[in-house]
Amino acid sequence: MKYFNPEDTICAISTGGGMSAIAVIRISGNKAIHITNSIFSKEISNVNSHTIHFGNIIDNKDIIDEVLISIFKDEKSYTGEESVEISCHGSIYIQNKIIQILVNKGCRSATAGEFTMRAFKNGKLDLSQAESVADLISSESKAAHQTALKNLRGGFSSKLQKLREKLIDFASLIELELDFSEEDVEFADRKQFEDLLTNIKTELEKLIESFKLGNVIKEGISVAILGAPNVGKSTLLNCLLNEEKAIVSDIAGTTRDAIEDELNIEGFKFRFIDTAGIRETNDTIENMGIKKTMERAEKSNIILFLIDSSDNITSQLNDLNKVKEEDKEKLLVVVNKIDLNSKSERDLKDAIFISAKENKGIDILKERLLTFVNTKEITNNETLVTNLRHYDELQLTLHEINTVISGIKKGITGDFLAINIRQALLHLGSITGEVTNDTLLGNIFGKFCIGK
Repeated sequence: MKYFNPEDTICAISTGGGMSAIAVIRISGNKAIHITNSIFSKEISNVNSHTIHFGNIIDNKDIIDEVLISIFKDEKSYTGEESVEISCHGSIYIQNKIIQILVNKGCRSATAGEFTMRAFKNGKLDLSQAESVADLISSESKAAHQTALKNLRGGFSSKLQKLREKLIDFASLIELELDFSEEDVEFADRKQFEDLLTNIKTELEKLIESFKLGNVIKEGISVAILGAPNVGKSTLLNCLLNEEKAIVSDIAGTTRDAIEDELNIEGFKFRFIDTAGIRETNDTIENMGIKKTMERAEKSNIILFLIDSSDNITSQLNDLNKVKEEDKEKLLVVVNKIDLNSKSERDLKDAIFISAKENKGIDILKERLLTFVNTKEITNNETLVTNLRHYDELQLTLHEINTVISGIKKGITGDFLAINIRQALLHLGSITGEVTNDTLLGNIFGKFCIGK
């Protein structure tokens, strides 16, 4: 991400690309109101913050559009600096024309994420909250929306800040000892320090563990549909999605590559993957598909193994044994085509019985899928880690904390303990933005959309 003068006044279209009923153009910087005033049909130089004004955008006496102008002053704005939002009609011509006029009057086109970066620089958001803005924009389910919104409001930041403050208190005492090293004194009680570090370690482990749930909420819960050819995998996918996504045929081996689509079930995004049927075959292409099937199964959050109740169940159960032992915890056995066999093996332990063709048992299947998602943390308003960068930094922090705990038990002197404590504080600080560099900020804000 290229950095420009923060004194520049920037502008960008903040609404989605293309034609729409309305569009919003955002302007931010110390000349935002002055520049807007120069192209608006009414005087707005001295109006109050958080007021809206109706009028025309003018270019060389030509009326470009009737608009609403929203005024936000300095610390009362999203960016923490003087800002204006122009709500105009969504014609592509009008949007681009207004941007052109603003640039001619002294604005600069904003780069991706520059508005939010200014909010961070001006202390309106810390870095983890700024990243939550991007998560909120991209959220595709209720659970992802709730998690991003909680983190945007500072839930995650607040927890990290408390951990950091506790560590800083004792770290300052360790640093004080270094100033009096010749007098061989201890200002930091080692037993209290060890207890504190143990508590911090517990909190870090809890946050790190929450990433398993946080990541699947953000990215979606992947469900690989496995089974022999013609058990109804493609029919089930079409039934779940309520559309003809996959080709359904009586010819074995029709599906040779993974077909994937998403479904929202009670606020959770599930990504269903229809895979090639598992069987012995001499077809090279089909074998490649089966190999891909097993690879997708290993990487998925849930394995939905489908059995045809109208066929030889025993032989199909033998295919089930090909699922690796470590994947058994995420396995869900589903018996299909009960419409063709009313006497299907109902004693299959924990199996779900459905007819994908006649849409029977599908609601029960969805309920069972939801049990794989531990929603306790969401309903209890727990903090969830959803960002891989945060997860990595927490892992590094935990490593340093474990090193300090081990050092205390071994009686290592304060000067060596201080090294790891500083590193732990550095990793925690990099999450919230107390410790940053241009490369880190460029990587984060460069992924934002322009206008945000």
